[in-house]
Amino acid sequence: MTEVVVVTGYDVLAEVYEWLISDAKLPPAEFAASFDDVLSLLPSNAHVLDCSCGTGQLAVGLAGRGMQVVATDASEAMVRRTAELSEEFGASVRAVRANWEELPDHFQDNTFDMVFCVGNSLHHAAGATGRGAALESMSRLLRPGGRLVLTSRTWELVRARGSRLEISDRLVRRNGRDAVVVYRWEIAPHWEEEHHIEIAIARVDATGLVLVRSELLSCWPYRYEELEVELHRVGLQTELSTFDLEAENYMVVASKV
Repeated sequence: MTEVVVVTGYDVLAEVYEWLISDAKLPPAEFAASFDDVLSLLPSNAHVLDCSCGTGQLAVGLAGRGMQVVATDASEAMVRRTAELSEEFGASVRAVRANWEELPDHFQDNTFDMVFCVGNSLHHAAGATGRGAALESMSRLLRPGGRLVLTSRTWELVRARGSRLEISDRLVRRNGRDAVVVYRWEIAPHWEEEHHIEIAIARVDATGLVLVRSELLSCWPYRYEELEVELHRVGLQTELSTFDLEAENYMVVASKV
């Protein structure tokens, strides 16, 4: 028997979000270690913001290194899960529900040494206007010389592949349960139009019931060259970029001028 739950945001999927995180990055310390190169640029006791915190692996990993960490997310459920993970690891993380445009309402300008926007999150900002407003908020919160660390899908590749269904070829095990992850892509005809990603996690519970959590998300893709222009517009200068048209993902590190 199969039970299917379809949602249109991260709040329900937050309960099974760990299935979307790779095995290598599931432990908070390992997630933070994946950013060792940029973390080496920080002063001791740095003030850091993770403004797309998900279930908190990165934020908790950073706090474990002695940094003063704030974690925010637009999803109340994600913020709650972050707080729970922080308590589990004995880490000091301030978790706040806020979308990107609300960040200046919660924090003063020039507060943070580094802001993280990772996990391919920025495409959830609504178009060029929403994306620009999000980046403006992040820039405002950075101290002069502070850095934004952003990771993104290579949307040029995503769009080239068109609408499709992607079914994982392996089981993912979390807390003694197995699941298969499925992505369904709805690619709009034009870049500036709203696209959709449906993420389904099908797992088997202890009674043999197949439980499916399906989340439908809106997204607005962008070209790398557009991102560069938008970063410059909000006073950020790219220091490092791993962008490669043939790679699935890339990272940009930009400093506040």
